[in-house]
Amino acid sequence: MPLVRIDVNPGRSPGELAAISRAIHHAIVSEYGIPERDYFHILTEHAPGQIVAQDAGLGFERTAGVVMIQIFTQGGRSQPAKSSLFEAIAAGLAGVGVAGEDVFIGYVENSPGDWSFGFGRSQYVTGELAVPSK
Repeated sequence: MPLVRIDVNPGRSPGELAAISRAIHHAIVSEYGIPERDYFHILTEHAPGQIVAQDAGLGFERTAGVVMIQIFTQGGRSQPAKSSLFEAIAAGLAGVGVAGEDVFIGYVENSPGDWSFGFGRSQYVTGELAVPSK
């Protein structure tokens, strides 16, 4: 059950924003085998100048079309699985018009006890939800 934050600059239509979210979700569902309804995205559009995304010395320039993605999920997946997910996200976003150099992903792992889905309870700890397998 990843929680995904997506940050973009202004200028995309609601349909384009929805397509970006769906492409990311489809990649996660396909690569990690999570249920389709484990869909938790926060999409935030920022004013010009509020996203700074340089090249980190890799020798390419990003455009104003940059899509900054943070994926919060339980730990335990292998680096090859994560790398495959990154590739699937980039491919999916390319399909909706986001250039590869404009895809930036940060991946944050945590444990089952770090989640509450409502009512102030840690449902993975209480057993109300089964801990997903990797």
